[in-house]
Amino acid sequence: MSEKTTIYDIAKELNISAATVSRALNNNPKISESTIKLVMDTAAKMNYKQNRLALALRSGKSGNIGVIVPRINTNFFGSVIRGIEEELHPNKYNVIICQTHEDESREIENINTLLDTQVDGIMISITNESKKNEKIIHRVLEKNVPLIFFDRKKNIDGVSSITIDDFKAGYIATKHLIDQGCKKIAHLCGDQSLEIYENRFKGYQKALLDNGITFDETYVIQSKSNIEEGISVTNKLLQLKTPPDAIFSASDFAALGAIQELKAQGIQIPEDFCVVGFGNEPFTKFMELSISTIDQSPLEMGKMTAKVFLEQMNNTEDFKMEKKIVLNPILHIRKSSSRNNI
Repeated sequence: MSEKTTIYDIAKELNISAATVSRALNNNPKISESTIKLVMDTAAKMNYKQNRLALALRSGKSGNIGVIVPRINTNFFGSVIRGIEEELHPNKYNVIICQTHEDESREIENINTLLDTQVDGIMISITNESKKNEKIIHRVLEKNVPLIFFDRKKNIDGVSSITIDDFKAGYIATKHLIDQGCKKIAHLCGDQSLEIYENRFKGYQKALLDNGITFDETYVIQSKSNIEEGISVTNKLLQLKTPPDAIFSASDFAALGAIQELKAQGIQIPEDFCVVGFGNEPFTKFMELSISTIDQSPLEMGKMTAKVFLEQMNNTEDFKMEKKIVLNPILHIRKSSSRNNI
């Protein structure tokens, strides 16, 4: 196995000092342009690779960005990551992706690992369990590492966030169901300790109030974002003395489970029962019974997250500038709730 080329090999080839080679490789202004070009050309010819860790230690920048998500096996988080990479790659940044699997201890471990690897910034969508991570978040800020929340966030001074208007999303989804003639609308909500799910619930509640429909707490059930939970929760709702005639789910996966259970019980959709999900996962569009859903604009969210980071890196006068960007939700109306189009 051949040894790696070093700056000493280049220096020997050009009959100059290793210090001159090092300065030329780092574009030191004291080195002439002709010498820099000669060193660069020779380095390329000899297949010289600079040590990224050594460069990071010297410059204080690694060129790496940490992105922490609850999971990557959803279209939403996959699209956010794509948007981040599309903005950062042309600016010579690499993305390191970490998953928490909704485990707060793993989230803390991920942050510590990223800090130890000298990342230039951390972008994070917090877990459902993020209740004790204030200490680690403040460690990030103390190290002057830019921290940006996307989708799920904590309200911390000096920390930017990119989200959608979850209150408005819950409102327009519920209002759409009311416009279809639904009067008994259930809500499969997420963990209310997370601001995004709390706001979706508040939007749902306000839409009922504004349209003269009495809020019934028995129609609100917390559900995890998976098909099995959607099936189980919908079964419980249908066993109520007065079952609902519609569901607004805070998750497309739970909405899919709800639809499966409704079909299993012979309930016609949307004639007898309407369903709206959340997330605009690809399957919602391509099913035979396509699912109405809220689009969170994940690609745009990812791009905006990266742009905010780049602004912070380029703004030396206000490195800890704070931006709160709220994107507009979009309701895609499809077969699962289009009762008026039958």
